Amino acid sequence: MKKLLALIVAALVLSFSGCSSKEAGASEGVATKPAEAEVSTYLVGAYVDADAAQAKLIEAGFEVVTAYKVDKKGQYTSIVFTNAAMKAAANKTDRGFAAIGRLLVNNEKKEISITNPVYFGKAFMQDEFDYQAALTIEKSLTDAFGPLKGSADKWEFDGLAGYHFMMGMPYYEESAVLAEGDNAELLEKAKAYNKGKNLIFELNIGEGRTLLGYALSKRTSKFVKKVGYQNAQILPYTVLIEDGKAKMLAAKYYIAISYPQLTMGEFMTIASVPGAIEKDLTKPFK
Repeated sequence: MKKLLALIVAALVLSFSGCSSKEAGASEGVATKPAEAEVSTYLVGAYVDADAAQAKLIEAGFEVVTAYKVDKKGQYTSIVFTNAAMKAAANKTDRGFAAIGRLLVNNEKKEISITNPVYFGKAFMQDEFDYQAALTIEKSLTDAFGPLKGSADKWEFDGLAGYHFMMGMPYYEESAVLAEGDNAELLEKAKAYNKGKNLIFELNIGEGRTLLGYALSKRTSKFVKKVGYQNAQILPYTVLIEDGKAKMLAAKYYIAISYPQLTMGEFMTIASVPGAIEKDLTKPFK
């Protein structure tokens, strides 16, 4: 009788524990989410210059897509990188923005800051996020640049997929459609605009899916000076061409999730910027 009661109690505990052993990864001993409630937006490490950072990325198995100087003095360099696994995971509708990672070489603070693959992976891949794959990328980065510490910027892991700055602000899936048409024609327009001076990179993610890095106008790009160069790897801004559309992450979403400590007052100092970004990125497709 005692043994029967023990079995019943054990069954009840499993039933009301909040998740099954499969959901928790217990059956295979594999975690499916971080133990900490909050996840750092960036991984911060010891300073290396832009050339050394690119060399380390390549040695770690990454492809360097571009090294983009954010400011005139060259104090901040945004290095965009990817690899085969990142591109394969992002080769799905509305997931192309997750194909890249970004590393900021901060000459002023003498440090580097890398987009956390867990943070942005969960935000951009949504319900298709693979935590173990993100940890593999993180380990490669840590092996190359470590030790790395979490940034002061952070957000609750469980809230990343549904992140928005406040009521009425856009979610990840509410991207802005800049133009519609044939993929090849949209790509040619983007490459031809201003004799290609604004096109920073072109990354083929998969058949019919291309991610572009685009330079904003000098006036528009100055918003990073107001909200903080420490997260300046937000630039160059990206445009995804797929399924007959050219689209960008809504700026009110992308700026906010890249600067999660931004207050409403600080956001208001750049109130005109989201509209200016969309205007800048629409021009090539007219």
